[in-house]
Amino acid sequence: MMEFKTLGNTGLLVSKLCFGTMTFSGAQGIWKAIGTVDQAGAEGLIKASVEAGVNFFDTADVYSDGESERMLGQALKNLNIARKDVVLATKVFGRVGQGRNDVGASRGHIMDAVEASLQRLQTDHIDLYQIHGNDVITPVEETLRALDTLVQQGKVRYVGCSNWQGWKIAKALGISEFKNLARFDTLQAYYSIAGRDLERDIVPLLEEEKMGLLVWSPLAGGLLSGKFSRENQKPEGSRRSEFDFPIVDKERVWKILDVIAPIANAHKCSPARIALAWVLTKPFVTSVIVGAKRPDQLLDNLAALDVRLAGDEIKQLDEASALPPEYPGWMLPFQGATRLGPAPRS
Repeated sequence: MMEFKTLGNTGLLVSKLCFGTMTFSGAQGIWKAIGTVDQAGAEGLIKASVEAGVNFFDTADVYSDGESERMLGQALKNLNIARKDVVLATKVFGRVGQGRNDVGASRGHIMDAVEASLQRLQTDHIDLYQIHGNDVITPVEETLRALDTLVQQGKVRYVGCSNWQGWKIAKALGISEFKNLARFDTLQAYYSIAGRDLERDIVPLLEEEKMGLLVWSPLAGGLLSGKFSRENQKPEGSRRSEFDFPIVDKERVWKILDVIAPIANAHKCSPARIALAWVLTKPFVTSVIVGAKRPDQLLDNLAALDVRLAGDEIKQLDEASALPPEYPGWMLPFQGATRLGPAPRS
């Protein structure tokens, strides 16, 4: 049965599994390698997601040159899914044209891009509008003021960012509070049992500021799907064999898979389900974005919610994937122990 969490520090409930539409269309370039799901296939995947209790759908204006948004909007219409029953998230930042300003997080581009996304999605509002990347040119306040305008206009209801550094998120939150602007409710970021870097600084920030974490690539670009191994590092037909992303330490991945394998056997399920179930155990995770090209892939991912990892299994997975010590992380508990310990006797 589907489970739900609030979207960060808001009252909006979203499913703990979110369906990502990056596999839709696959027009050209990297998108062709990622997926070429047609309209009928998209509708089948969305229908199966909704039937499983998913109410959260994620896309971006840059996916397949806008075709992902267009197909998602058309699918919801063709399936007669009420707009109020789904939470639509999309993103702005990537290049969507040849013009000098057809990219980035400037007010000008955001205002143009949101209108195009609304048209493609066939809706009058976007539930979660996310800045898709780090703009090294545009001042943070300009971006936040543009997003605040969209919230005031009712075209956007919540805002978030994706792939931002911790310091920049903190700066944005400070500006939003000081200037009384709409604040980021979520961060969409890469996180998996094979890539736990987020835990060093960003997760503590999210917990402190009550921001939600939306996880992309929880299977590390397919490395944790069960297709890959030391012996078969480029399986035929795999997206990762053509598009080697995100960056991971593959030797570390093989060691993690060695631990996942017997746990998957014990639960009579795929390694992918165990990898997803592990991410879902983390209290700081709001929703995990899963994508698929075929219904069987989607159903296997959705079934991760039914996997109940035992305490010792979680411990084994945590230990196999633990981050190596890094400063100042290893120094903090060393010095903090005296602060939290008993007071010295006089």
